[in-house]
Amino acid sequence: MRRTALLASAALLTALIPLTAVGTASGADDPAPVPVDRFEGEVPFASQPADGIFTWGGDADDPPTLRLTERADAPEGAQVLTGSYDISGYGGFTHDFAADRPPHDWSAHQGIRFWWDGRNNGKKIAFEIKDGGANGEASELWTTSFTDDFSGWKQISIPFADFTYRTDYQPVGGIDHILGLTGMWGYAVTLPVGVKGGFAMDGVELYGRADQSRRASVTTDSAVYPVREGGTAQVKVTVATTGSVPLDEPVTVAYDTAGGTAESGTDYTPARGTLTFPAGTPSGSTRTVQVRTLGDRAAETAETIPLRLAVTGAKAPAETPQVVIDAHGLPYLDSRLPVRKRVADLLSRMSLEEKAGQMTQAERAGLTSQGDIATYDLGSLLSGGGSTPTPNTPEGWAKMIDSFQLRAQATRFQIPLIYGVDAVHGHNNLAGATIMPHNIGIGATRDPQLAERTGAVTAGEVRATGIPWDFAPCLCVSRDERWGRSYESFGEDPALVKSMETIIQGLQGRADGRDLSRNDKVLATAKHFVGDGGTEYGSSTTGSYTIDQGVTKVTRQQLEAVHLAPYRTAVDRGIGSVMPSYSSLDVLGDGRGPVKMHARADMINGVLKGRMGFGGFVISDWNAIDQLPGDYASHVRTAVDAGVDMMMVPYTYKDFRTTLTDEVRAGRISERRIDDAVSRILRQKFRLGLFEHPYADTSGADRIGSAAHRAVARQAAAESQVLLKNAGGVLPLRKNQKVYVAGSNADDLGNQTGGWTLTWQGASGTHTQGTTILQAMRKAGGDVTYSKDASAPLNGYDAGVVVVGETPYAEGVGDVGNGHDLQLSAADKAAVDKVCGAVKCAVLIVSGRPQLIGDRLGEIDALVASWLPGTEGDGVADVLYGRRPFTGQLPVTWPKSESQLPINVGDASYDPQFPYGWGLTTLTRVPKGGEATLRALALAAAMAERTGSAPAGRAIVAKARLLVQQKAGSGITAALAGPFAEADHLLLTGRYAAAVAKLTQAYRAVT
Repeated sequence: MRRTALLASAALLTALIPLTAVGTASGADDPAPVPVDRFEGEVPFASQPADGIFTWGGDADDPPTLRLTERADAPEGAQVLTGSYDISGYGGFTHDFAADRPPHDWSAHQGIRFWWDGRNNGKKIAFEIKDGGANGEASELWTTSFTDDFSGWKQISIPFADFTYRTDYQPVGGIDHILGLTGMWGYAVTLPVGVKGGFAMDGVELYGRADQSRRASVTTDSAVYPVREGGTAQVKVTVATTGSVPLDEPVTVAYDTAGGTAESGTDYTPARGTLTFPAGTPSGSTRTVQVRTLGDRAAETAETIPLRLAVTGAKAPAETPQVVIDAHGLPYLDSRLPVRKRVADLLSRMSLEEKAGQMTQAERAGLTSQGDIATYDLGSLLSGGGSTPTPNTPEGWAKMIDSFQLRAQATRFQIPLIYGVDAVHGHNNLAGATIMPHNIGIGATRDPQLAERTGAVTAGEVRATGIPWDFAPCLCVSRDERWGRSYESFGEDPALVKSMETIIQGLQGRADGRDLSRNDKVLATAKHFVGDGGTEYGSSTTGSYTIDQGVTKVTRQQLEAVHLAPYRTAVDRGIGSVMPSYSSLDVLGDGRGPVKMHARADMINGVLKGRMGFGGFVISDWNAIDQLPGDYASHVRTAVDAGVDMMMVPYTYKDFRTTLTDEVRAGRISERRIDDAVSRILRQKFRLGLFEHPYADTSGADRIGSAAHRAVARQAAAESQVLLKNAGGVLPLRKNQKVYVAGSNADDLGNQTGGWTLTWQGASGTHTQGTTILQAMRKAGGDVTYSKDASAPLNGYDAGVVVVGETPYAEGVGDVGNGHDLQLSAADKAAVDKVCGAVKCAVLIVSGRPQLIGDRLGEIDALVASWLPGTEGDGVADVLYGRRPFTGQLPVTWPKSESQLPINVGDASYDPQFPYGWGLTTLTRVPKGGEATLRALALAAAMAERTGSAPAGRAIVAKARLLVQQKAGSGITAALAGPFAEADHLLLTGRYAAAVAKLTQAYRAVT
């Protein structure tokens, strides 16, 4: 799934509240303005902990240039702050007050203002202020914006009441979510994206007198109060002030129950009156309003009772709270009934608009307001990569999702939301979660039981934060390592991908769905249907991507055997949802040419739902329908008719729901098709137990990131390590050896976890909890010295370990040719050369795909494909120091050169650096006897095949493989590589005798 980077300025600015108040005059009795910045040189260009102005941005080109410039037209003084910018991601500047001195007190003033030299470009400019926390970089951000739609100097005045808490990004997590003007740490300006230009600013100052209505506010403890019929709702009304000072003047709150769908006197006892908070009342004081509902014996849908609040002396709540009398007595609410009957009953009661809402999924940060959940009857929300609550903790997630679920209780039928997240290698958006190796590493383990256990750990951690739906696993069969999603694949062989689909049972439980309502299971998603791993290099039409979201050109036979095969297995395993691919499918000979998968009714309706019998629902990818041809109505019509049941429309959920209902009413989409889609969605919501338990069950939260969960990730990391070369038995290391460690990825948790970790693209550095490979080697008891660039002296060491590879990326951003290649960086190459030129060395490649290492293979004694091992570097150290044996096997072919790509097992021309399935072992005795032993193994394999003894068959083939690898050493030829790789495919398909025959052929090819 493609995900927006939530720090991107463009995405931020469109969500900000436009500023309308400019140039507001101060009253005659207002205090004199207090300067913040005059830009006459009194504040330096410096960053924390000093008092100063500094720039920032998404990459090296994004920070603006800043200077103090003398101008005759300066609004005050002689100088103004000027700058130039050309921002592609996000960028701006900040003034942070000195961190070693107390924060400033702005509470006496109405707001902040400054002069801005307008360019009349129509762009929004974000302005934010910082409060609370330890300093300017550890504070809360409060934001608003103004539009540059004027020319020349203009004074922009922003009342503090116009600032809102920033929900898309906070530097350190929530502090108190209250704008505390007594503890201010400065301000920041975010400049517009996509326009090259300059700016000028002058005279930042505090203005006006703070009046109580500006700094006092009335809130309720909730926006929605569900209550059983006959029960009483308790609405808590609280008054709070900026700076937590007592009230200067009285605050009154007149309340009245009126309107809504409930009938006064019949469904509830009307409530009206006035609450008074006298002058001197402490901030945070609370009063309670009771709303009593009345019971009868009739079955009813949910009914609403708005509690209108008229506030004097303070700011009123942002919305009117609603008491909701729960739906009751209707068949769909009866958990004793079969799911199909509950679905049929509920569906029969729903309006077209309510059905369309169930087919709509919005991004949680894309909601205009939380009230839209009920207004538009939304069926689903998601968190894209990096879309996290503040604070990003298990409690923060559960609280956020419960607040969304509460909103759904204000709808007629109280249909719960199904919340989805990309937990593709653990609960990877959650700080402190257990992060597993990416799928390519899981494929290298060749351990289906372990794959299932990793899925179970992920499901438990995800569900404990209130999330019932995971957009995983990716069942792509990766056929070209230039693809930026290569690491999301279990491997290049459909037989390997199928064998790893045990992860579905880890996520969902038993195939019949009976475990989905458990508090440690989630609905899984098979993605991306179909052929996303087979796109042709250079075929992408998405931005700068080279292969992702491109075209897969295959014969019908290739489509069935390679790309569709894993989905047949997934359906048999009871997969709950399926996500189509962004890519296009071109089936050679069908005369249609490339067609986007979201438009391929023949594949979604025909093959997936029809021939395979898939009974779950199909969810679109992120904004994927926007890539279809035609106008928006055509996008909606095409995707729905193709069989897509729910649309992921992160920011356009209103447009989608309206367009869908219009298309149905116009007869261009059938009501029967809508009913089918909604039935599929409701079926999974019932199976998940969401109607009975919509809120987070956090009883498993203490196991998130626990030692037991990390032990599973540690085992997965260990088993994923593939030993490609081990000349002279360099590995395993001994603890009494002096080991020199170097390389860019030895001590970088972010590089080790890769993309889709905390954010969509991932990031280098430490952003979650875990153990780097260097730290793990030290914990293992090794005598280790570390020099990242290998600049420290190398004399006196017994061995060297150089950990090199890639930095994080995701999807098409990581495509080769889009700023990436398969070569080690210059610094990594230099580190390898220095260490391996001085001592016996082992090189570990931490990457999402093979790296081209052939030109240095001769100087490297041991080579390990470490993939992206996740947070548990201890697993890597376990095999390095012999606590566990190396057992991993290549899940993809390791090429000699980029010109060989694509190269895969079974190719007619196959001459790789290391073949698919290659993987040396340690601590294991290799059989002796040569061809005589192979003949005996062939007989035993045939017997295992006849008797259906899979464990015996696998063990026999493994012995034959070790025999071949020992004889070959580093002398891997094309004659050996082809049959060797094919043997591993045959093993995975249960043809043990044929696999031994191929290995015998490979053995004979060794010269």
